[in-house]
Amino acid sequence: MLRVSHIVNSVFTSRTYILSKKGEKACWIVDCGDVEPLLERLAALAGDGAAVKGVLLTHAHYDHIYGLPRLAELFPQVRIYTNAAGQQALADPRANMSKYHDDPIAFASDGVVVCDEGARIELFDGIYANVYSTPGHHPSSLTFEVDGYLFTGDAYIPGIAVVTTLPGADKALAAASRERIVTLAAGRALCPGHEVAGLPEGIVLPGSSLR
Repeated sequence: MLRVSHIVNSVFTSRTYILSKKGEKACWIVDCGDVEPLLERLAALAGDGAAVKGVLLTHAHYDHIYGLPRLAELFPQVRIYTNAAGQQALADPRANMSKYHDDPIAFASDGVVVCDEGARIELFDGIYANVYSTPGHHPSSLTFEVDGYLFTGDAYIPGIAVVTTLPGADKALAAASRERIVTLAAGRALCPGHEVAGLPEGIVLPGSSLR
């Protein structure tokens, strides 16, 4: 059975979600911010020898990627899943906004795996991540559905307008992606990319009112 938990990162209260399974040492994460708290949580979930097997990247903005260089040092075999736009942005400090945080990141690695709409990534035996393209906030925006959980990044955060003022954003695409995510969220637990006041564990449970 899939277990989902999260940490709140120090940059813009972005969230890193940890996907684990009882008896498995190798975990998956959604986005990557603060690494040390992540390692502590991994150890608590999976014990000694816990590792990150892969990262599902909701989009390639600084507050969702800044832990990747350190993570790749610790776990050289880690795979980072993003689309072609995300792959390009990871390697460009201007495009991923890290230049403007005085922490320039140019991340180019053989571990980056390009995926897009319709891809199906096996995380654990019998548990898959289904990939949906949800651009608008950024061309790299992807939504991942895993075992009834929907990870939306910044493409949809309940009660908060999608930011469409940054380079690469598109207001019309953002609106269309929002509506698509609301439809996809029916009967699923929605996990947004930032902390949201009032949501237990940062998850919108099935049956909740989405706006």
